[in-house]
Amino acid sequence: MNTSATGALAEEQAAQYLEQKGYRLLARNFRAPGGEIDIICSWGKTLVFVEVKERASNAFGGPIAAVTPTKQKRITHTAVQFIKINKNLSYDSIRFDVICILPTGIEHIEHAFVPIRMTV
Repeated sequence: MNTSATGALAEEQAAQYLEQKGYRLLARNFRAPGGEIDIICSWGKTLVFVEVKERASNAFGGPIAAVTPTKQKRITHTAVQFIKINKNLSYDSIRFDVICILPTGIEHIEHAFVPIRMTV
């Protein structure tokens, strides 16, 4: 299976996982200049931006290690674009999560990172 097919399968697993947990999916593979967010969903009054990472093992820090400060900055910038475009959404807070797809199962890291600065 090629990398894009593997990534799409991991994102589908993550989306199903979130829906089973009661999250409401709003967008998948949202793109804006400079970035992409795999899944955008809501959890009550919280808007949640989710990065999905799939790895064969936790070696070298596992999937979470791939969400570098540079990647966090891109995700944050893209989240701002999503919020600007979707001004009709009502939320009290936002959160950045990472879902790790491993052979042993799914690991959902809530509040995986906090943006240094975010302006809407």
